[in-house]
Amino acid sequence: VQLQACGGGLVQAGGSLRLSCGVSGRPFSSYSMAWFRRAPGKEREFVAVMHWISRNTYYADSVKGRFTIFRDHIKNTVYLQMNILKPEDTAVYYCAAGSGGRDDSNYDYWGQGTQVTVSS
Repeated sequence: VQLQACGGGLVQAGGSLRLSCGVSGRPFSSYSMAWFRRAPGKEREFVAVMHWISRNTYYADSVKGRFTIFRDHIKNTVYLQMNILKPEDTAVYYCAAGSGGRDDSNYDYWGQGTQVTVSS
């Protein structure tokens, strides 16, 4: 399974970005898909996940109400729509495929990361 993330960039606080993660190699619907991020000097943290069976979504408290994870099965792509961005959202964002949950050890496949920088 290969994941290719893109869509990062520089945006002002209050702005929006949409990250994309294309999945290839195995049936897209076989995995829960998640986004994590790593801010400078910090550990990687959970952002959002969509469960592969229930399609339920879960978010970190810090992004709830501002970020939305969704997937397009025809395009084999998962997205992270990020609105009302804050400087503290600045990080490298990673998409991941695996069994689900908030623990990064549950994910076997990772994208290469895409940089999101939010200026104040």
